[in-house]
Amino acid sequence: MPSSTLPAVAVIADAHFHDLEGDYDFAGIRVGERRLTMRSWADTRRSTRVFNESFAALPAALDEIHGRGIRHVVLLGDYTDDGQRKTTDSVVDLLQRYRDDRGLSFYALPGNHDVFGPRGKHQLTRYVAEDGGSALVTSDPDAAAGDPHHSILTAKMYCEGQPAGLLPMAGFGYFHQPGYLHWETPFGSNDAPEARMYDIFSADGQTLRRLMDASYLVEPEAGLWLLMIDANVFEPQNGNWDIAQKKAFIDSSNAGWNAVLRLKPFLIDWIADVSARAKKHGKCLLGFSHYPVIDPFDHGSVDELALFGRTAIVKRTPAAAVAEALAGAGLHVHFSGHYHVNGLSSRNIGARTLTNIAVPSLVAFPAAFKIVRPLSQAVDVETVTLSAMAVDPNLLAVYAAETREAGEEPDTAFSARDYGDFLYAHGRALAVHRFMPREWPEEVMEAIGQRSAEDLCLLMMGAPVAFQGASATLAARAADPRLLGALSDLAGCHAIDIEGLQNCTMSDLIADWYCLRQARGLALAYISPERIALYRFLAEQFGDAAAAERQSLTAYMARFLAVLGYALRRAIPDDGIRVQMD
Repeated sequence: MPSSTLPAVAVIADAHFHDLEGDYDFAGIRVGERRLTMRSWADTRRSTRVFNESFAALPAALDEIHGRGIRHVVLLGDYTDDGQRKTTDSVVDLLQRYRDDRGLSFYALPGNHDVFGPRGKHQLTRYVAEDGGSALVTSDPDAAAGDPHHSILTAKMYCEGQPAGLLPMAGFGYFHQPGYLHWETPFGSNDAPEARMYDIFSADGQTLRRLMDASYLVEPEAGLWLLMIDANVFEPQNGNWDIAQKKAFIDSSNAGWNAVLRLKPFLIDWIADVSARAKKHGKCLLGFSHYPVIDPFDHGSVDELALFGRTAIVKRTPAAAVAEALAGAGLHVHFSGHYHVNGLSSRNIGARTLTNIAVPSLVAFPAAFKIVRPLSQAVDVETVTLSAMAVDPNLLAVYAAETREAGEEPDTAFSARDYGDFLYAHGRALAVHRFMPREWPEEVMEAIGQRSAEDLCLLMMGAPVAFQGASATLAARAADPRLLGALSDLAGCHAIDIEGLQNCTMSDLIADWYCLRQARGLALAYISPERIALYRFLAEQFGDAAAAERQSLTAYMARFLAVLGYALRRAIPDDGIRVQMD
């Protein structure tokens, strides 16, 4: 295998580009000297990604990549906001400029937000209107008719299927280009869509559809093979559905590689063949798809299932059989997106090791991309953040005006010094406005939601507390001088300040856990060392991974604190990693 002669590759996941200045047949809102098609802060804080800031984030990442002298860029899917025709065209225009003006070469994969099934689907989004309200902009006539006074009907919002949604991106890997040294699909060297079709059945076996697979193998420079795997699976629903209807197919969001094993097994055979040829001919083979092949939280999803039930994360967790199949096919390293997480997971399967490197999104905490540098028998992987990028002050002013109009306190995001601060504040707001109401049991939040870390310690130090009547019990413990004295002694032994416990709310603790889970070591630049020490104290003193979480409030929080401890152990400085390829 060639060594230092191989080029570096930048890997971007989940850019979710929205053309803030694009023409969606909607007048938008005037911000400074610009007319913008802008999402509200209320929508943003409930979303796992920010919207308006994507307009600056993708060009900033590409500028950084070009500035480092890197030419090859992999896009791991969800490069568009929601696959809207106008948005896809804007992404194509942007990539073409960087290709023509900066010499960058792009290799794209479809994510679940870029295309849908064979015919596509309608999209609808509410954008901020000039009067301070919102307007529904959609391609769906029925949705527009439901809100006739505040809606815009436009074909520009439609999300295409495959192959129509891929054709505008034809020059970015999906189809053979003159400069490629080698290019193929699982079906051969013919890049025509009709040559890349496969059969897929509904679960009851009664409905058969033919769909296009967008996978390809490309050799952009001698010795480097990029294995681009289309792991989208649009499984037909049972019943006689019109193929043009969205409900005719199961969305690929929760399917991922679990569905690939069932419904696209030809990909595993192809990967095995490619891996064998790469080894024989001394090629450096790097695997990519939108979806992870190993749990990016490295078994953390098991704890989430116990605490919260079948959350979106749990539903999307790849089964152990996925890693077994890919390791058996000879793949060593795989890069994924979809989760917006900075993750590293490995599995030893027999004599083989498979490593999944989860690449963060550009529009969620922590905004970053990866740089891969192939060596003779390994790859070095560096994480590059966009934390220092400036945030548009005009956008922050619109958010602040929106919250004032709603009678709410301004979010700390509105005074962010840079993009990193903004996304950390967004991550905490997301936890408060989405994850806690949706995922945490109501009885737990009623008991501890307004409490402090000191109250949590008092809960854990006494007899188990039932969910019912927990508030009264906690209030009594907060007034118990003997318990307070014992806590003071325990905290003193571990150099923990009681005032720090009192000033740390449970919302602080839970929100920071979500940020640690997503960012790993990249979160350490945003959570103070004092808070990290306090969280370690709580996890080490009171965490219990074996607690029967539903028995009592005490047991539930013991289980959560064990999960917090796991997140803290994973939060090591992100100084780069080396992955062996043999």
